[in-house]
Amino acid sequence: MQCSVSVFDLVNNKSYTLPFENLKNIARMALSPQGHLLVTVDEDGRALLINFMRNALLHHFNFKEAVQDIKFSPDGRFIAVTHGRLLQVWRAPGFNKEFAPFVLHRTYNVMHVEWSPDSQFFLTAAQDMTCRLHSLHPIPGFVPLTFSGHRDAVISCFFSNDLQHIYTIGRDGSAFVYGHKRTVALEAPAPAASAEETTTGEERQIVPAETSPLSTHVLATTVWGLRAKHYFNQPQARVISACFSPRSNMLVAGFTNGVFALYDMPDFNNIHSLSISQHRISAVALNPTGEWLAFGCAKLGQLLVWEWQSETYILKQQGHYHDMSTIAYSSNGLHIATGGDDGKVKLWNTHSGFCFVTFSEHTAAITGVTFSSHGHSVFSSSLDGTVRAFDLVRYRNFRTFTSPRPAQFSCLALDRSDEIVCAASRDTFEIFVWSVQTGRLLEALAGHTGPVSGIAYAHHRSLLASCSWDKTVKFWDVFETTAAKETLLHQSDVLALAFRPDDQELCTATLDGQLCFWEVSSGSLVKSIEGRRDIAGGRSETERTAAANSAAGKNFTSVCYTADGACVLAGGNSKYVCIYSVAQGVLLRRFQISKNKSFDAMSDFLNSANMTAGGSLAMIDDSDDEADVEGLGKSRRKEEGGAGGMDVSLPGVAKGDFSSRRVKPRIRTRGVQFSPTGRSWAAASTEGLLIFSLDESLVFDPVDLDVDVTPDAVRQLSADGEHARALSVSFRLGEVDVCHHAIESVPATDIAVVVTQLSASSAERTLAFIASHALESSRHVHFYLTWTNAILDTHGPALKLRASDARNLHIYRALQKAISKHYDDLASMCDENKYALAFLTAVPGASADNQLSAMV
Repeated sequence: MQCSVSVFDLVNNKSYTLPFENLKNIARMALSPQGHLLVTVDEDGRALLINFMRNALLHHFNFKEAVQDIKFSPDGRFIAVTHGRLLQVWRAPGFNKEFAPFVLHRTYNVMHVEWSPDSQFFLTAAQDMTCRLHSLHPIPGFVPLTFSGHRDAVISCFFSNDLQHIYTIGRDGSAFVYGHKRTVALEAPAPAASAEETTTGEERQIVPAETSPLSTHVLATTVWGLRAKHYFNQPQARVISACFSPRSNMLVAGFTNGVFALYDMPDFNNIHSLSISQHRISAVALNPTGEWLAFGCAKLGQLLVWEWQSETYILKQQGHYHDMSTIAYSSNGLHIATGGDDGKVKLWNTHSGFCFVTFSEHTAAITGVTFSSHGHSVFSSSLDGTVRAFDLVRYRNFRTFTSPRPAQFSCLALDRSDEIVCAASRDTFEIFVWSVQTGRLLEALAGHTGPVSGIAYAHHRSLLASCSWDKTVKFWDVFETTAAKETLLHQSDVLALAFRPDDQELCTATLDGQLCFWEVSSGSLVKSIEGRRDIAGGRSETERTAAANSAAGKNFTSVCYTADGACVLAGGNSKYVCIYSVAQGVLLRRFQISKNKSFDAMSDFLNSANMTAGGSLAMIDDSDDEADVEGLGKSRRKEEGGAGGMDVSLPGVAKGDFSSRRVKPRIRTRGVQFSPTGRSWAAASTEGLLIFSLDESLVFDPVDLDVDVTPDAVRQLSADGEHARALSVSFRLGEVDVCHHAIESVPATDIAVVVTQLSASSAERTLAFIASHALESSRHVHFYLTWTNAILDTHGPALKLRASDARNLHIYRALQKAISKHYDDLASMCDENKYALAFLTAVPGASADNQLSAMV
């Protein structure tokens, strides 16, 4: 479930999320044919109008009812929207500022819509098992045509590219083909004034007189007949989604059993069939050329792009089936590991946003993940009683750690040398210590009298800290003794802990909503922050008290320090994540991780429209209501392929059938981690993996500007060979394109000379620009590496002194991240083309290894 839009760039292998959200889960969305406007509609019919090219929100609009389908006309001038049992045609908004961008054009009674190529006609499908052909503008003598014959609801209808056929798809697995029978003549349109206003019922519409003469159109003058009936023949499955490509005459159908089928129309030849999931395919789509097929599975959160000609996956992404429970950054900030309640460990690329590997060896929920210091392996703990180590080179589970007696592991920690791994038990209250090299259990540390909720190793010392529900934090030295070195007492249960990067301070989060800061060397409490009011917010629909008075959930369950140790990030059972200044002990900012009201505990106040004399509607159980059994429940079970209308409630049970209950997931943050680069942080939330980063775009600073600082001046200086001045002026201007031009206009042979003419501050700004904007996304890798090498060689001592300031460390970490990415890409590319290069440069009588060494 998502209330935001993610865009996947299949060519550049990247993804990003638009910077605005709907109030609830997005049910439908439509993109204009020109790719300029995007309309997203949530479950309640509230729509956002978005300028897709500039990622700007233009307008809010409310259709006031759930929308079944929404599509732009091929010319982009109209939007067809179906909601309830009606279809409304709206004039598409333009790019000018308008008070009411959406203007109603006409209303129809349908459920699904498909536009003709010229945007003058459209097909509609409804639950009454019929399909109808309508004209956008009234045509004298033309009556909307009805196509019938299906025995179940029509879910989709399509035009052929030459308008010689019409295809209708039924939910029961039938596909009907309609063709031309004969042509009839229509009476000529009567002359009209400049504009005519007509009123139909309560609707007032304006019919333009400049409508093009459509009386000779093939769709208006054709009598249609049923040509063929075809059936998909999928036993025990129903058609849930369908899509058609007019250019290639390809029809794709998705079924409730996870199978999709590809057919050539109108002959209905089965080209390909494949089972991609065990669950229903919620949506299918075809690219304009008909080569790529996109499938979506809402239950699994799965997105697939399939190229049917080569039978290969272009994109295969799937999130966690259940909640995401834990999160960890790699040492270079390039990768993120997440664990979920579905028992899977997933690795994500922070640059592209893609999940590139999934480990499913665990059989129960994941409770902890962590990377090794070198980043070549990842460790995970689970409630199935195992700790597993995964190799990130060969992508295999190379080590499994177990305890002598069954135990559910609740947390995980790895020492700085990657030699010792520890996991704490939820039921035996022990901490188990294993050797990574041998896999042998070394010790079982006992001392806690309650479930251990968190453990953490110091970054630069062999010190292990553990927190528990017994209101204590204990320090251990696993290399010296099995007894606790020191115990820190708290006033409430301790839920999470984290070491400061310099290991001099420890932060703990308690059940009463406090953050406590302890000095590690002396074991004394330095300060505490009261965070109950900061994290408070959001009232559940079934709670009897207001959000301000509720004591439930007002605590932090995950904490971490920032890269410089100056601030603490904390999240818990709330829609907020808080960041505190440790020195001042004050709240710096509170992040709202989601605005999706489809989750529970999102609103601070309950909607008065949902309140009754007996309390909130959510607290009233009506699952055994006869109206629900015969009405909504029946239609819902019928749509999902179940037994429609059958009352399966147990006699004498007030709650009815628990298997049919629908519960809203509660919004919460189960893990937060700061990136080692210091420029971003990630949160494992109910909505998924969220990454927040600083805006890395150049800042426009008018203080340093004068009349001579212009883009033309930068180009002129570059043309005159004054590259150092051009760089300085471009950074004062603050435009990315201008800075790119100033740097790339320098000949590669003159880079060393230009760098010597730069001051230390200019060299640092140039290096920061290369690390943040140029090196990571540019194809001129060698060129920018030459720049980097020259700057470090010439200004290395000065930059080393500036590096002592923690605010500038992100430059060097971002530079390391970009270089590591290019190194990995080039290494994989060389490995894939190793033997192809050897074949192309083959020398008769020489071995492949000799040829490769000669090439090198």
